[in-house]
Amino acid sequence: MIKRIHHVSVVVRDLEEALKLYEGLFGLRAEKIETLPEQGVRAALLPVGGSEIELIQPLDPNSGVARFLESRGEGVHHICLEVDDVDRELEELKKKGVQLIDKKGRWGLVGKVAFLHPRSTRGMLIELVQTVQERP
Repeated sequence: MIKRIHHVSVVVRDLEEALKLYEGLFGLRAEKIETLPEQGVRAALLPVGGSEIELIQPLDPNSGVARFLESRGEGVHHICLEVDDVDRELEELKKKGVQLIDKKGRWGLVGKVAFLHPRSTRGMLIELVQTVQERP
C-alpha cells in the first residue's frame, strides 16, 4: 500500500553545486548526504514539507544514472513511493504484470528500496521504499 510520495529524485552533474543552488534559491539544506557505491551515486536528501527532494550525482561513468544524465541532461530521474513492505509490493506488482528492475528489495539511502521498470509505468522510473531507522 502506498503511504506517500517519499521523494522526487533529480540527477545532477555536481552534487555540491546543486546543493548550493537549492539552498540559495529555496533555503533547503541537506538532511543526509551519503555515497552509495552499490548504486554508483552520491546522494543528498533535502526535506520539503512531508516529502524530500533527492539529488543524485553519478560516480561511475558507465552506470545507468550516468547514461541517463548524458542522454537526457540534469532533471527528474525518478519518483519514490513509500510503502509498508517493499517485497510484498513487488510480489503484488509482479502478479499484475509489472516489469521489475529489482526482484527483491535492497538497501538504499533511507531503507529497503526496489525499482519498477519504466516500460510498465508509462516511461517513469519508480522507486519503492520501506523506510528503516538503521541499516541492517
